[in-house]
Amino acid sequence: MTSTPPPGAHRFPVGLVVAVLCLGSFSGALMQSLVIPIQAELHTLLDTTAGNASWAVTATLLAAAVTMPVTGRLADMYGKKVVLCASAAVLALGSLVAAITSELPLFLLGRALQGIAMGYIPVAISMVREVTPKEKQAGAVATVSATMGVGGAIGLPLAAWITQTFSWHGLFWVSTGLALVILALTATVVPHVRDAHPARIDVVGVIGLAIGLVSFLVGVSKGSEWGWTSGSTIGAIVGGIVVLLLWGAFELRHPDPIVDLRATASRPVLFTNLAAVAIGFGMMAQAIVVPQLLEMPALTGYGLGQSILAAGMWMAPGGLMMMVFAPVSSRLMNSIGARLTLSIGAVILSGGYIVALFLMNAPWQLMVASMIASAGVGIGYAAMPTLVMDNTEPAKASSAVGVNGLMRSVGTTIAGAVMAAILTSNTMMLAPGTPEIPTHDAFRICFLVGAGAALVGALIALLVPRQRATSGSATADNEGPALEVETVGAQA
Repeated sequence: MTSTPPPGAHRFPVGLVVAVLCLGSFSGALMQSLVIPIQAELHTLLDTTAGNASWAVTATLLAAAVTMPVTGRLADMYGKKVVLCASAAVLALGSLVAAITSELPLFLLGRALQGIAMGYIPVAISMVREVTPKEKQAGAVATVSATMGVGGAIGLPLAAWITQTFSWHGLFWVSTGLALVILALTATVVPHVRDAHPARIDVVGVIGLAIGLVSFLVGVSKGSEWGWTSGSTIGAIVGGIVVLLLWGAFELRHPDPIVDLRATASRPVLFTNLAAVAIGFGMMAQAIVVPQLLEMPALTGYGLGQSILAAGMWMAPGGLMMMVFAPVSSRLMNSIGARLTLSIGAVILSGGYIVALFLMNAPWQLMVASMIASAGVGIGYAAMPTLVMDNTEPAKASSAVGVNGLMRSVGTTIAGAVMAAILTSNTMMLAPGTPEIPTHDAFRICFLVGAGAALVGALIALLVPRQRATSGSATADNEGPALEVETVGAQA
């Protein structure tokens, strides 16, 4: 039995509800790229070192990674609307803190709160299943999922324009206003459904997950800066893994774990999450490499000499492609199933990198490659939460989607580290005494690695077992459109 009310019971049209959830998810994803245009000057703006200023990005990433599964679990326990409103309120608070300060500690607190607010995204994705008719669920999930990529892509040119037109504090005043709008719309438009499943909060589990993830991800994200063989890097990574292993043993014995590891270890969910790591890697690789190549000085012979704003504008169409291909993903899921749709999306993502290998001599060429890769991301990102929710009990759906979001974050973090290692280990000097810059071959290697990661994701997706065809959801891997799937949720 599910908690989905009849569509007519909603106070507002279902389309408007989905639009609000999309806006909230878009805003959460926007926080990731908000400070990129000012990152080079951030140490001066905050009167600190460049190393300390780099935590402005890392703090948001770490907070989001830890929060997604925790927020999902809280949504399952107390209701999705309550947690959505709380996430929007946290986003407003974090944005306000960052807007009114020029001190590093308070600024990092604001950025961490903005990362926590990204817990809105997995809860919004699972909420879609509660408020939309069954025949429209695939399309709605695809649309909300696509906003994650759109927020990151649109955020770069938007943030650059706000910074150049107003001031760097203007970035956070705008995000404060946007968060307040989202809070008001979520509280007013999104219906309250009876979806709470009361349980005890696993405080020890939350703390253990936070310590383990933060330690591991800090080690990975800072490895290039600290040195991969340094004691700090090795200690952080190994220490994080040890804590996560101990945390896992504790969670398996807990009656109400913050993450149900037995459910995530089921073959469909496990392989979907592993594919999420590979595809998250593939998505982030082009988001890191393409802007650098666009902004590289033209006198290198291969750099395209674009400004930050121009580079963001060349990247923006890729983000829009994710939204454009959301309906395509929906149709594919309804006809051939989420499993094959995920694999197809990963193959297209890989194809975007292959195109980039041969089209990297002009901004428009990289835009085309980015659009192809982004189309693959849009198709694949929509299929992942569908696969997870189709194989998870409704009482644990938000938590499961949150874990899937965490696995994508792990993939993007690893991608950042690998791309940085490649770009800093293949360098040259334009003239004696000038800073070393990545070579042309370094960018080619990055594209090849991104293509390989996406193909690995496509192969892993094929390991997700076919679901039995009965009268249930329309997301089975069908021989034809008449076959449907019996999900765990339907059994419940």
